Amino acid sequence: MSPPFPSLGATGALALIVAAACATAGRQPSSAPRPVDYAPPDVHFMSNMIAHHAQAVLIAGWAPSRGASWSVRALCERTVVGQRDEIVLMQRWLRERNLSVPDGDGSHDTMAGMEHSTPMPGMLTAEQLAQLEGARGTEFDRLFLTFMIQHHQGAITMVDQLFGSQGGGEQETVFRLASDIFADQSTEIARMQRMLAALPPEGRRP
Repeated sequence: MSPPFPSLGATGALALIVAAACATAGRQPSSAPRPVDYAPPDVHFMSNMIAHHAQAVLIAGWAPSRGASWSVRALCERTVVGQRDEIVLMQRWLRERNLSVPDGDGSHDTMAGMEHSTPMPGMLTAEQLAQLEGARGTEFDRLFLTFMIQHHQGAITMVDQLFGSQGGGEQETVFRLASDIFADQSTEIARMQRMLAALPPEGRRP
């Protein structure tokens, strides 16, 4: 019986081996650096928003131990979950591009120490943090809502600055995140303003 394929001879066999090796090599993961798909304002935004979100998570975490109302506690729970998830997303985005990644731990000392660097819009000062940390009950609700409105307005300013910069916000993940932050925090500002207006006048017990 004749073989299924005609004899290729040594030269033909060698050519097939070389061709197969080349094809296999072509399927190997490339070691070439990832092409740059972002602008410097994107990096600035993602890095700073990690710290901005971390402060929101920090103060929202105080609500249960400060006698906050159920409505403020529910708001704080949503804030903690949502902004922690976004912190993870931003850290991953930076890490995938071999960029410096802030830890986003939101510790009190870290937040207070940021006053010595360039302040970000809406960030609470050390004095505001101390004031909120010492408040209880309705006074905590009032201060939290007041300060978180300020904080959210600062985040919206950061989004505006990103989209107003040269090349900023054009990368898909950055665009989607910034757009979501703008929409979500604008909605929450309106909700918190209504909650603040519904509180009893300052100095009067509910």
